Amino acid sequence: MDYSLVVIIFFLMAIGLIMLYSASYYEASMKASCNYDPAFYLKKQLIWMVAGTVLMFLVAAVDYHHYIGKLSVLAYRVSLILVAACLFFDPVNGARRWIRLGGFSFQPAEFSKIAIILFMTTLIVREGTGLYRKGAAIRLLAFPLLASAEIYFITENLSSAIIVFAVAFGMFFVARPDYGKFILLALAGTAFAAAVVWFIVHYAAGESGNFRFRRVIAWLDPEGEASSKAFQTIQALYAIGSGGLFGKGLGRGMQKLGYIPEVQNDMIFSVICEELGIFGAVCVILMFVLLCWRLLRIAFTARDVAGSYLSVGVFCHIAIQVFLNIAVATNTIPNTGVTLPFISYGGTSILFTLAEMGIVLNVSRQAGE
Repeated sequence: MDYSLVVIIFFLMAIGLIMLYSASYYEASMKASCNYDPAFYLKKQLIWMVAGTVLMFLVAAVDYHHYIGKLSVLAYRVSLILVAACLFFDPVNGARRWIRLGGFSFQPAEFSKIAIILFMTTLIVREGTGLYRKGAAIRLLAFPLLASAEIYFITENLSSAIIVFAVAFGMFFVARPDYGKFILLALAGTAFAAAVVWFIVHYAAGESGNFRFRRVIAWLDPEGEASSKAFQTIQALYAIGSGGLFGKGLGRGMQKLGYIPEVQNDMIFSVICEELGIFGAVCVILMFVLLCWRLLRIAFTARDVAGSYLSVGVFCHIAIQVFLNIAVATNTIPNTGVTLPFISYGGTSILFTLAEMGIVLNVSRQAGE
C-alpha cells in the first residue's frame, strides 16, 4: 500500500479539522440549530472522518476489480435513482439537494462522483481499441452527460454537474490521447463560454430573475454587487487580502465572525489565507499537489488499465474540485458552491472521497505485490 498517500490524507484531514473549528466556532455558538455549541461542526465532521477512514481501509482491502463491471453499472443506476429521489424531499435554501431520513442527511450528487469513476472505467476497459472508432466519444460521454444533466435540473447543483462530467471527460482524454481534437474542443468551449459571458453582460445584465446571470455580473463587477450576489465573494477577498504573508494567527481571523456566509463550507480557503497567510495557503496547496502526484504515480504503476483509469478518475475529481474551490474563493471564476476536499465541512463529501482513496490504495497495493 502507498503509505505516503495515507500520510498525506491524514495530514489534510488534520488541517481540515483545525481550520474547520477555527472557521465555524463563532457561527455554531450563535445558532440554536447547533445547540449553541462552538464545537458542533467539529464533532460532526470528526464522526464522519472516523467513519470515512474505516470505510477507506475496508474498501482498500477488497480487490478493485470487484468495483468495476456489474457493480459499477449498478452504482451508476443507483446514482440516477438517488438524484431523482431528491424531488420527493423538501428543499433546503431553495434547492432540492438532500435526502433526509430522520436525523440522517445524504447528498446524492457526491455519490454520483464515485459512481461515474467506476462506470467510466468499466466502459473504457470494455471499449478497448474501439475508443478510436467513430462515435466512441458519443457512446461513452452520453452516460456522464445524462447524470450531469439530471444533477443540474433536479438539484440545481451546477458545480457537482460540472465535476461529474469533467471527471468523465478527463478519463476519456487519458484513454484516447487524440490531442488535436481535444485542443480544438477546448478552444471551442472557451469561445462558447466567452460568448455566453458577453451575451449576459450586454443583453441580460438586467435579468434579475436569473440568479446565475447575476452571479456572472457579480464576478465581473464584485464591488457593484457587494450588497447582494457578490457579498460572500467580497468578504472572502477581504479575508484573503488581510492575511498577508504569514497571516493574523490561528483563530484570529475576523471575516468568519458573521461576515462570510457558510464560511465552513465553500469559503474555508479564505479563512486559511487570513489566519495562516500566503505561506499557509501555499503549504495547503502543495499538499494537494503531492496528493495528486501520488494518485498519478499509482496510475502509472498500476498492474492493469482498470487500475490506471480508476486512479486517473480519482485524480481528476480531486484536482478539479480543488481548482474550482480556490478559483471561487479568489473570484477567478463565478461563484458556485463546491467544497475543498478533506477540509470543508460536509459528511457525505468526506465519506465518498475517502472511499475513493480506498480504491486507489488497493490499486497501489496490488501494484506492489
